[in-house]
Amino acid sequence: MFVSGNTIHTMVKPFSIIIALSLLCFAACTTNETSPKKNVIPSQIYFDYKIRGQETDTNVSVYLLYRMNGPGGNTIKLSDPAKVELDGETLAVDSAKLAGAFYDVEIPAKGFEGKHTIIFTDFDSKQHDVEFVYKPFKLKTKIPPMIKRGDLVFDFSGLANEDYVRVILADTSFLSPDIHEIDTIQNNRLTIPADKLKNLVNGPVVLLLSKEIERPVPSDTKTRGKILVSYGMQREFELR
Repeated sequence: MFVSGNTIHTMVKPFSIIIALSLLCFAACTTNETSPKKNVIPSQIYFDYKIRGQETDTNVSVYLLYRMNGPGGNTIKLSDPAKVELDGETLAVDSAKLAGAFYDVEIPAKGFEGKHTIIFTDFDSKQHDVEFVYKPFKLKTKIPPMIKRGDLVFDFSGLANEDYVRVILADTSFLSPDIHEIDTIQNNRLTIPADKLKNLVNGPVVLLLSKEIERPVPSDTKTRGKILVSYGMQREFELR
């Protein structure tokens, strides 16, 4: 979900509070201490890769984590011969109290579109290659400052003839439920029927659109992690 800290300048809705509490609980229940090298078993390393971009950002974020024994295990700080490379460039380790050891790099969005390769070399000098494609899409429809109720139709470029996009429409009412769903794009067109807008109140509305591709990271014959590639954009208008 691509929501900046100042996206909605009104009260936080109940579902947002629930999500925040859930995230805090997850953080409290997940250990992020860095495992000592002597305790690392290469075959049990779990890969957690996230590549995120937004229309308004000049950089794409590449965030890589390595954990022991699954997604809730201790993070791992790589040391020789272990390392991670993105398109041939070795990434430096960083760390934080909550996140543990991680590998994070900001890359200029201009020129980043296309295929990339993450190469992880484990403590036994075995390489594990993961390829991904970063492909932003564009919203062709010019959204006016005020939109009257009715079917909302948005045209895109850069998506497949049949594709899927996360759609969030949020108003400023504390009580009304927002729209939050995965919608099908047909021939680069998204249609939100008028009846779906009935729970939104008149006034300022934030529209968030994001395409998210998550897939498992295989290694030999078993799954060893996941990679998420996402790109999003935001628009605002008055609903009448």
